[in-house]
Amino acid sequence: MIRTVRAAARRPRPAHTRPDFGMEYSTKSGSPEKQRTGCVVVPVFKGRKLSRPAQALDEAAGGALRQFLKRGDMEGDKGELGWLYELPNTFADRVLLVGCGAEREVTPRVFRDICHRVARALDKSGATEAVSYLSAIEPRHLDQNFLVRQTVLNFEDALYRFEQFKSESERPRKPLRKVVISVARRRDLSSAEQAMREGMGMATGVKVAKDLANLPPNICTPTYLAQQATQLKKTYPRLTVEILEEEDMEALGMGAFLAVARGSAEPAKLIVMRYKADEDPDSKPVVLVGKGITFDTGGISLKPSEKMDEMKFDMGGAASVFGTLVACMDMQLPVHMAGIVAAAENMPDGRASRPGDIVTTLSGQTVEILNTDAEGRLVLCDALTYAGRLEPRVVIDVATLTGACITALGHVASGMLTNQPSLGRELEHAAQAVDDRIWELPLWDDYQEQLKSPFADMANIGGRPAGTITAAAFLSRFTRDYRWAHLDIAGTAWKSGKDKGATGRPVPLLTEYILRTWRESRGEA
Repeated sequence: MIRTVRAAARRPRPAHTRPDFGMEYSTKSGSPEKQRTGCVVVPVFKGRKLSRPAQALDEAAGGALRQFLKRGDMEGDKGELGWLYELPNTFADRVLLVGCGAEREVTPRVFRDICHRVARALDKSGATEAVSYLSAIEPRHLDQNFLVRQTVLNFEDALYRFEQFKSESERPRKPLRKVVISVARRRDLSSAEQAMREGMGMATGVKVAKDLANLPPNICTPTYLAQQATQLKKTYPRLTVEILEEEDMEALGMGAFLAVARGSAEPAKLIVMRYKADEDPDSKPVVLVGKGITFDTGGISLKPSEKMDEMKFDMGGAASVFGTLVACMDMQLPVHMAGIVAAAENMPDGRASRPGDIVTTLSGQTVEILNTDAEGRLVLCDALTYAGRLEPRVVIDVATLTGACITALGHVASGMLTNQPSLGRELEHAAQAVDDRIWELPLWDDYQEQLKSPFADMANIGGRPAGTITAAAFLSRFTRDYRWAHLDIAGTAWKSGKDKGATGRPVPLLTEYILRTWRESRGEA
C-alpha cells in the first residue's frame, strides 16, 4: 500500500516580495519499483554497496543494477551519477543512481552537495517529476526528518535562478516540477510531512532574501524596501507595518542613523513590521533587526572601486529579516515577532558626514565618527534602541557588518556575539539543526577600551585589531536592557565570482530558532 501526504494549497502571493513556489513537494511511503514517475533516485555507497531502495529495485529488475555497477561505470563515490533506462519490472521512466560515499560518513555538507548534484541533473534530464529515496541514507547524527527538510532546502537552493533582468530564461524547456520524498515507514509520514512543510517555509523565506539582495541598487532602494513591507500586508493580514520617514527619525533624535543617510538623494526609512499570531495578549516579541544599506560606497571614507558592485549586498541583513518573517508567516506559526529594517544608502556628496563629526544617538549617547565606512553600526545602534521600545523577549540583529569577520571565519560560518550565554547556546543549537553554521566570538569588556574617544562617549571604530568584536562591543552599548545577539554575516550573505549572488543566510537559522522558541513555549522542547 502506498500512502502520500501532499502540501496544502498555497495562497495567492503578491509580486516581488513573496515568490512563487514553483516546485511541488510531497512525502510518500512505497517501494521504488512501483513508482510511476519520470525518475526514481536511489543512493549507492562506496564500494558499489546498494542502499535498501536500490536493493529493492535490483531484485525487481533481475540484478540489472548490480550488473551495471560491475561494468565499472561508478563506484559509489560521492557525487557520481549513473542513469538507467527501461528497467524490467519497474514503472519509472528512468533511474538515477547517486554515489554518496561511505554511508556513515555522510555529513550535512556532503548531503547538501549530493542534493545539489541530483537536483541539477534532474532539472536537465527531461523528467518533470521524480521520487527521491535520498532520505534512505542513514548517516550518524542525522535523522530522517533532517534529511527530508534539507532535501527541500537544498533542491531549492540548487535550482534557484535570478532572471528578472535577463531577456531570455536559462531554465530547461521541461524543468523539474514535482519531487516526492520517500519515507521508509508509513508511521513516520506525519513527522516527515511536518519536516517537509518547514523546509518549504524556510525555502520560501530564503528565496525572498535572495531576490531582494540580488536586485540592483537602482531598483532596491530604501523606498523600495518600504514598499515591499507594505505589499506583504496584502498577503498576511496579521502583519502590521509602520514606516518611519526621515522627519520622524529627526523628531525622535536618531542622529546616528540620519548621519549615514545625509549624503544620499534616497531618503532613509526605518521599517517596522509586527506579526502577532499567538493568543497571549501579554506575550513579548522576538525582534529581528536588519542592516539595510542598499548600497555602500563607504561615504567620504570611500571604498576601492574593485568589487564595489557587490556593495548592493550590504542589505543582506535586512533581506534576511524579510525572509524570516515570510517563512514564519508562510508556516502560519502562532508566534509574536517583529522585524525592524534600518534602510539607507551610504553616499559621498556635499552633505555627507565627515570623519570627525559627532552625532547624538536615539539613546542620548554621542558618537565620534572616525570612519564613514563603519556606517552599519550607526544605523543599527538607533534601530536597536528603537527595538527596546517594543518590550522584546529577545533581540537579534543581522548585518553584513565587518570585513574582519571574513578574515576570521571566511565564508563558512557567520560570526555571533551575545550578552547572554544562554541565548548563544540556543542559536548554536538552531544553527546545527539546519546546517546554517555560526561561531561565537567573545564580547569581553576589555574590548570597550578600543572605542574610547576624547571628544564623545565613544568612537564608531576601534582600530584594526578584533574588528568584528569591537563592532559588536559598540552595539552592545545600546542593548543593555534586553537579551541580545548579533550575527555578522559579512562572509556568508553572498558569494563572489562566477556564482555571484545572495545566499539567503541566515534565514534557516533564524526560522529554526523561532520554531524552537515556539515549541519550548508549548513544552515540546
